[in-house]
Amino acid sequence: MTLQSRPPIGPVVLEIDDIHTYYGNIHALQGVSMNVREHEIVTLLGSNGAGKSTTLRTISGILRPRTGSVTLRGKRIDNVAAHDIVRMGVCQSPEGRHVFPRLTVDENLDMGAFIHSDAQVADDRNRVLTLFPRLRERLKQRAGTLSGGEQQMLAIARAMMGRPTVLLLDEPSMGLSPLLTDVIFDAIKEINATGVTVVVVEQNAQLALSIADRGYVMQTGRIVLTDSAAALTQNETVRKAYLGEG
Repeated sequence: MTLQSRPPIGPVVLEIDDIHTYYGNIHALQGVSMNVREHEIVTLLGSNGAGKSTTLRTISGILRPRTGSVTLRGKRIDNVAAHDIVRMGVCQSPEGRHVFPRLTVDENLDMGAFIHSDAQVADDRNRVLTLFPRLRERLKQRAGTLSGGEQQMLAIARAMMGRPTVLLLDEPSMGLSPLLTDVIFDAIKEINATGVTVVVVEQNAQLALSIADRGYVMQTGRIVLTDSAAALTQNETVRKAYLGEG
């Protein structure tokens, strides 16, 4: 895959300010603040239960923060319905893929394009099938019969059918072989090079930092560290806790 040159990083497109999100009485996010600039790749790092997925679900409107704000291009979206947030250009590929197993690959892609009904949908489909040519070979196959890697490709392709300007990826390498992980992360870089801003939650911190511009480190519902990806890779605490060193 030959990567094109990506657009320059622009102004802040997504901003989270002091959000507190709960699951019942469980205080999952405790004053999380972060921002993402146009055309960046930003990664969220942290152990299981740190609040990374909850942060993505709060951005996408699946969860509502009790206090604080989520702003997209200067407009608050923390009280906007999830499907309308998709219309505004924020699409998510969820943890665990969650493809529609009884629908074909083709039908799953149609589900991703539910907000569009124009002639460009065919171009969108061709674009994602070029990005993931293996899916083109399996268009009429039920998604539930795909391998884990193919399901991950489909989950990302389905999200891309929504024409996101901000793409949220939750654990894209989960359960994948190193070879398929490389395929997925090459695709993420290619997507970003087309101008899509990417926020990625990933347990493989080394891999996530290798493609990211900046990173945030979360612990028990809080942001405890933020820096450039290069600086985080060299940070002693990060190296010991997340990169398997020391």
